[in-house]
Amino acid sequence: MRVGYQEFRGKKSFDLADLIAFSNGRLVADPPDGFEARLPSPPFLMVDRIILLEADGRKGRIVAEQDIRLDAWYFQCHMPGDPVQPGCLGVDAIWQLLGFYGTWRGGLGAGRALGCDGVTFTGQIRPYHRIVRFEIDVRRFSTLTDSGASIIIGDGAISVDGECVAEVRQARTGLFRGIVYADYPWSENDGITNIRENSFACREET
Repeated sequence: MRVGYQEFRGKKSFDLADLIAFSNGRLVADPPDGFEARLPSPPFLMVDRIILLEADGRKGRIVAEQDIRLDAWYFQCHMPGDPVQPGCLGVDAIWQLLGFYGTWRGGLGAGRALGCDGVTFTGQIRPYHRIVRFEIDVRRFSTLTDSGASIIIGDGAISVDGECVAEVRQARTGLFRGIVYADYPWSENDGITNIRENSFACREET
């Protein structure tokens, strides 16, 4: 079911149907100009539900979960005979959630991962596990006045069935306007210049 933009910004949780609708640009019925953000579609969508979103000034909190499926595509190819969820997919989940959070906070444009200061793996996710939990302390959400770009910075912890398996420090996602490939696969302008200029400006401001 579609929701109004103000209702979207007032929601504190989103189920899988909501997230898939968001990834297809169909969740918000009356998006403002510049509302271009999307989540990846399954199977690259690494989250099944967002169970908590909080905002406190420039800071905030995100809690989300992913259900582990025995037949997940990554178990079937990484690695044959020794199935493990690649750690990079957990890091991408953090970036995905930060981008969604920025849109929920009112940021406009499309999301792009901007990096992180460090990742530590202390465990692994295997087919017999059940639920992955992502907990992110948002350290900063800000929007640049000149370009309208937004940056979201947070520290993420990833656990599976109650055991911490990874920490991501100072993960950064940006929202940038005018960079989408709306006419893919025929687009001739990839918008990379806008990303570089705006991400540099965001970094200078932090």
